Amino acid sequence: MSGHSKWATIKRKKGANDAIRGAMTTKISREITIAVKMGGADPTGNMRLKLALSKAKANNVTKDNINRAIQKGLGASDTSNYEEITYEGYGPGGAALMLDILTDNRNRTAANIRHIFSKHGGNLGENGCVAWMFNKKAVFVVEKETFDDEDALMEIVMDAGAEDFSADEETFEITAAPEDYNAIESALAEKGIETASAEITQVPDTTVTLTDNDAEKMQKLLDALDEDDDVQNVYGNYEFAE
Repeated sequence: MSGHSKWATIKRKKGANDAIRGAMTTKISREITIAVKMGGADPTGNMRLKLALSKAKANNVTKDNINRAIQKGLGASDTSNYEEITYEGYGPGGAALMLDILTDNRNRTAANIRHIFSKHGGNLGENGCVAWMFNKKAVFVVEKETFDDEDALMEIVMDAGAEDFSADEETFEITAAPEDYNAIESALAEKGIETASAEITQVPDTTVTLTDNDAEKMQKLLDALDEDDDVQNVYGNYEFAE
């Protein structure tokens, strides 16, 4: 593993302020709606919906919000034409960042994101400037407090097609090719092993460690991006120093 753990992001969002939690609910609900519009309301045959529902669970989105988003996707109440865009750039300390954007106004979003980067010590770059540093992977996080048998877990996921397995004091992290997501999810479910996070994400080849002022600036940049409704996902090659 590169050493870049998604769990730091999960813990940060669990402790996020009300504005960030509200924005996260809005983003996930929008993703559920778009997923249902594009592929129907059955997550079994709709990977995008399955991932959105997994993210909703990890971020404690209520069942009422999830159901409203699904119904919106099934109906015609939302006629907005959303466009999917990827932005790339650099944050404090030269850390690479990739953003998944879902917007109904490209010009508004571009101006907002450029302002956020500039305000917090970052710079937007051209398409492709950092994408080469990342690989799309399926990543699962299991908390040790819910399952702590490392050898058993490693055997289960490796048999299901996992590429890599790592552990820290609190969690196990499993990495696989995106096409093996369903096999690993099924193997974990069969054994009754709950995941704290299960997603298809962008994993960096290498990481940079941010300390002191750069770490503080990055945290503020990430919080500002979290509060922007058009930013669906943020991927980075940063780690915060202990």
